[in-house]
Amino acid sequence: MALLLSPPVKPMLAAPVDDIPRRGGLLFEPKWDGFRCLVFVDPAGSDPVFLQSRTGKSFNRYFPEVLRTVAEHVDRPVVLDGELVVVRRDPDGDRLDWDALGERIHPAASRVRLLAERTPATFVAFDLLALDDRDLTGVGFAQRRAALTGLDLDRSGLRTTPATDDADTAAEWFRLFEGAGLDGVIAKDAGGTYQPGKRVMSKIKHSRTADCVVAGLRWHTGTEPGTAVGSLLLGLHDEHGVLHHVGVVGAFPAAQRRALASELSGLVTSGEHPWTGPQAEDGRRLPGAINRWRSSEQPWIPLRPERVVEVSYDHTEGERPARFRHTTQFVRWRPDRDPASCRYDQLDEPTRYDLDSVLFGDVLRGGRRGE
Repeated sequence: MALLLSPPVKPMLAAPVDDIPRRGGLLFEPKWDGFRCLVFVDPAGSDPVFLQSRTGKSFNRYFPEVLRTVAEHVDRPVVLDGELVVVRRDPDGDRLDWDALGERIHPAASRVRLLAERTPATFVAFDLLALDDRDLTGVGFAQRRAALTGLDLDRSGLRTTPATDDADTAAEWFRLFEGAGLDGVIAKDAGGTYQPGKRVMSKIKHSRTADCVVAGLRWHTGTEPGTAVGSLLLGLHDEHGVLHHVGVVGAFPAAQRRALASELSGLVTSGEHPWTGPQAEDGRRLPGAINRWRSSEQPWIPLRPERVVEVSYDHTEGERPARFRHTTQFVRWRPDRDPASCRYDQLDEPTRYDLDSVLFGDVLRGGRRGE
């Protein structure tokens, strides 16, 4: 039996909203913080399993353990939508590990095999696009969800996301699950069809603010250097007073880019700076460093670290010194703040929550919180 849907298929997307929607006819799910992945299973095909990334490319070479798990436990033609995640085992409560997941995308086959054993990925399914000889994209989500749960994807490395139709439960998930590394909550219309590439779902994500030191900038691509700012480089001090690079703030309107170039020109320095020279060799996190994603340093312009900016952010990643996972958003300048007072200890630490309580469905019965 041949699959009715063939890759690539654009995944259905979500638009951000500020709070948990309270209207009827919605189903809520945890928002998993991983790699979006569509799984095509054709047991009779020459390549029975295909893992498709959000951009339509193949994940197969990077996640061989997921290929094996799906091939072993899914014996019907299906197309699943979901998320690839890596779980970090911790005595205080397991949680999602974004850094370990990112390391799985590696060019060396030997490294891929090693990481598949050390940090195996789990596929969490949250939608069903096709089953046997049926194309389900034109069917309401509640019916697709019922068919998905009927597949009994409850194996090591293979799960079905929990769901609820109760907005109060969804709000509690939003509050608790961040402690297990999850990203927020997704709301879906129970009667809605699957619409590839369309933002017809809603996502509610965590947002916080932090006051950061502005210690550098990058000029806007495609403009003459010195005329428009592309992004500002942000820093936070650790408990020893060491300034670490923690991310960037960008996405400025064109007029603000030009105004910032003029406003900050007086802070450009070629002298002593926390992120250059001998003082930058003491283990602090630095901007533009060579890593596995780029083979050369990314240029930036040092600024005297005298200005403080308040930014909004959703998540941090990595052990301390941590960094902002995504580009932050500008909130306001903070002329009342001393740059030395911008420390890591202002960042929120969510209450720990045991990830197994999410993966194994205990969430509907209250779950288990970490200490």
